[in-house]
Amino acid sequence: MCIIFLLIWLIFNGRVTPEILIIGCALSLGVSFLFYKALGYPISTDKKIFKNFPLLLLYAGNLIVEIFKAAIQVASLVWGKNKGPDPVMVEFHSGLEGELSNVLLANSITLTPGTFTVHQEGDRFIVHCLRPEYAEGIEESSFIQLLRRVGR
Repeated sequence: MCIIFLLIWLIFNGRVTPEILIIGCALSLGVSFLFYKALGYPISTDKKIFKNFPLLLLYAGNLIVEIFKAAIQVASLVWGKNKGPDPVMVEFHSGLEGELSNVLLANSITLTPGTFTVHQEGDRFIVHCLRPEYAEGIEESSFIQLLRRVGR
C-alpha cells in the first residue's frame, strides 16, 4: 500500500526531486500506518497483492483485450442488419472462494460490453447478455481462470 501511495504522490507532483521523494516516502508511510491501524487493513493483503502483481497485470491486460473484442461484437450487433439483440439471463457459479475475487469478476463482466452482472452473491452470478452466444463458456472464462491463479 505504501508503494501505491508513493506512486500517487509522485504522479500528482509531476516531477521527482530528492525533497519530493523524501516527503512522499514519509507521507506514504504515515498514511499506510493509519490504514493499518485505524481501518484494520491487514498487511497480509499487501503481501498477497505484491506476490500476485504479475498475474494482476496479466488480468488487467486480459480485461482490456476482452473489452475491445466485446465492443467490436456489440458494434456489429448494432450496425449489422442480420442479427439483433436476443437478450438472455444466465446463472452460474464461479467456483472462486474469495469475496474480492468474486467482486472483481462481477465488475469485469459489467465492464465488458454486451454483458452486465445483475446479481452476485458469493460465487453465484446472474448475468444479462445481449445475445445467447455471449454467455457461452462464461463459467470457464479467462477472467475466472486468472482469478483462480491469483487466489492460490
